[in-house]
Amino acid sequence: MTQNFFGPDVAARYDEQPRGDEEAAAAFLAELAQGQWALEFALGTGRIALPLAARGVQVDGIELSPHMVARLRAKPGGDQFNVTIGDMSIASTGQRYGLVYLVFNTIFNLLTADDQVRCFENATRHLSADGHFVVETTLPHAWIAPGKPDYVHAEHVASDTVVLDVARYNPVTQLLEENHVRLSAGGISLSPIICRLITPGEMDLMARIAGLRLVNRYANWQRSPFDAHSTAHVSVYRS
Repeated sequence: MTQNFFGPDVAARYDEQPRGDEEAAAAFLAELAQGQWALEFALGTGRIALPLAARGVQVDGIELSPHMVARLRAKPGGDQFNVTIGDMSIASTGQRYGLVYLVFNTIFNLLTADDQVRCFENATRHLSADGHFVVETTLPHAWIAPGKPDYVHAEHVASDTVVLDVARYNPVTQLLEENHVRLSAGGISLSPIICRLITPGEMDLMARIAGLRLVNRYANWQRSPFDAHSTAHVSVYRS
């Protein structure tokens, strides 16, 4: 089962640092949707759903954290989405969609191989006959250098705030234990999270188990070729 690390404090700060890929992701997903409804696993605060809806795609969502949904509802247009509160690996909307998508490493929030397989199976259950399932993640080696399972990274530096990303990786369990440490005049706050890192090849096998097959893989939302130099991937599956 998914662990919910996205409480009120994390939700309140989640949109402070935009990733800059929202419009490119929305354009990519809108083209795949082809006018059909879409379902976002881990809808969050609507970072992708809002620009995708602005392109005319009707988006539903499954989201574990009610605090993230509350942030979505507070935004202009945030009340237009049907959101099911629950675990994306098992929760159901009772509908089928031309597009199901899961972005920005969120499949890593499922902490066992069984749960990650169940997520693919849940996507299959929600897909129409000609639908697509899209998954975006970083490649594990882009996070964890060989032989260096620990790291401290300055994630954000400003005159009044510093955020450190502190992590340790266990290659046996494939679990990355990570904490975002925020230092400011107001004090110190911790935002822990645990992820289970998997490679594109592992995802392809999970997809096969769920009755899906890979049809395209890109290095980013701009459809750059996926190659040995890539640090992330956008993978497109269908039945």
